[in-house]
Amino acid sequence: MAIIELGESIPALTPHASSVSLPTWGDNIGYEKGQARVISKMTTGYPRFFIHKAIVAFAEDVVQKIGKPGCQAMLFPSTRTARSCVNFMHSRDPSITAGQIQMIDLVLDKQRADSEMLKKVSPSISAVIFPTPLFPLAKQYWQHSGDGVSSRRAEFCHGLFLDSLLVEKTALQPILNGLQKACKGPRRYQRGSMDKTPSKMNKDGQESPDISHQPATVPLQEARESTQFLEERFGRNLDVSFVDNAKSAIRRRIAGSLMGEVDLSTAPSSKMSSNMRGVVELSEDDVYLYPCGMNSIFHTHRMMLEARGSLKSISFGFPYVDTLKILEKFGPGCIFYGNGSSEDLDDLENRLKEGERFLTLICEFPGNPMLKCPDLQRIRKMADKYDFSVIVDETIGNFINVHVLPYADVVVSSLTKIFSGECNVMGGSAIFNPQGRYYQALKKVADVEFEDNYWAEDVIFMERNSRHFVSRIKRINENAELICDILRGHPLVKEVFFPKHNSSKACYDACRTPNGGYGGLLSFTFYTTAQAIAFFDRIETAKGPSLGTNFTLASPYVILAHFLELDWAAQFGVPADLIRISVGLEDAEELKSTFSDALKAAEAVSLEDS
Repeated sequence: MAIIELGESIPALTPHASSVSLPTWGDNIGYEKGQARVISKMTTGYPRFFIHKAIVAFAEDVVQKIGKPGCQAMLFPSTRTARSCVNFMHSRDPSITAGQIQMIDLVLDKQRADSEMLKKVSPSISAVIFPTPLFPLAKQYWQHSGDGVSSRRAEFCHGLFLDSLLVEKTALQPILNGLQKACKGPRRYQRGSMDKTPSKMNKDGQESPDISHQPATVPLQEARESTQFLEERFGRNLDVSFVDNAKSAIRRRIAGSLMGEVDLSTAPSSKMSSNMRGVVELSEDDVYLYPCGMNSIFHTHRMMLEARGSLKSISFGFPYVDTLKILEKFGPGCIFYGNGSSEDLDDLENRLKEGERFLTLICEFPGNPMLKCPDLQRIRKMADKYDFSVIVDETIGNFINVHVLPYADVVVSSLTKIFSGECNVMGGSAIFNPQGRYYQALKKVADVEFEDNYWAEDVIFMERNSRHFVSRIKRINENAELICDILRGHPLVKEVFFPKHNSSKACYDACRTPNGGYGGLLSFTFYTTAQAIAFFDRIETAKGPSLGTNFTLASPYVILAHFLELDWAAQFGVPADLIRISVGLEDAEELKSTFSDALKAAEAVSLEDS
């Protein structure tokens, strides 16, 4: 494949992509160092680290209209999420005064918006406005929590804001004596569905590139992506009432009771239960959807604190960066076992025997990027004996390959990854184990605390993308084993990290489903950094953050995730020159050729050095 240009979205020319091209090793370092040659070319970025330009443009207009000079804004989907950001900022910097931060709720003016579609969706935005020097602090909350507004939601609501249909909540006045005549909004909102304009899909039902890159400060409604998920893709106009059915389909798919195609125009049958995940009486009501994977972790942690009280947590195994930050910054803190080894479990057990008590143990299965697996069977026994909960992030393993729910109280996942595959929409989920000790307590908290902030358009894309994830996973499993074997057989490759060949294979196999594979993610190292750089710069795959995509995606992961803490990562056996590969659906022979060419580049470096 042709290398995607530096700073372009992955997939290329996709307005709401969840990855960005960093095609050389130097580009990744330049991005981390904030070099102008890299940053100036960034059309987008990974959504929680790079605030989408459509969101930035909307925030700027909010500040211009409502805020004060020298201020910036963060946009959130609800009053509650915005208030949580404000509370975080005050907690991290007590010097912030009450008057420095302004919170504004923008809601639909239903007297002017006569579209039933708009009234049903009830779009809203809550803005946190603060002096520009406080931006890094607000950005911390945005990144860690995943509470920030999605780019599709921002784009849609920005148009309403420009047309004065999304207004300050305090500005709405009651209609007196029923005499005030509602003024109709712009024609484009006077429809009964999310859209009935011509689609921009190609003949294969895929998104056609939007190459306009118009500034988001002008009305884009006739051209934006929210006008595109129609005729060719779905075979009919999509009424917004289908969104509830789409959410139900996603939840059932995650619970294991619904696979493949579904007619969204038909309401689902009465509540279904499934034991496909190895737990009886699991229903779609036990599955909670979130705007992104980190948001599911964030809110699960907060609900666990609410249900069980303020206790320290346990971060077990080398974690994804923001998972550890959540445990450290929200609540009483955590203890960190970065190796995730049996020796770590011995130490934890000694602490427990001596009387220490903990809220929860959170781990990934397998871990990222070393693909190690914790001993969930032993952890479950310890949790039952010493009364702590277990939260497992199954994003990398996925439930087609492994059943982790029997050992967990809650299973979280990033739907952005392999569940979607398309790399064009975010999503997350949390599953409460109905057989878990804390199930009833968590459900009571969720009844009060859970807030559905998953934007309608994102739901539609996620439901469509996930229809055939089972068959995709099978193909990706096979391709990943092929690439793993190629790398393991090459003399310049020092070590390959893959669940099938790791020292923790027995822990993985203990949870592996009868037909499950070992997933699509692997990491590896060369004997020299120069070899790693030559390989990475040569390989003709997409290169950027994220994983679980339908196409192969390469990344110098540790450089991107831990650039300012490389020595810290190294002490847990995570080397700076590691390359992570998320294997896709490509033809096997094509993949062999792609990796062979890149390995030859590494060989050439070795010949020069000899």
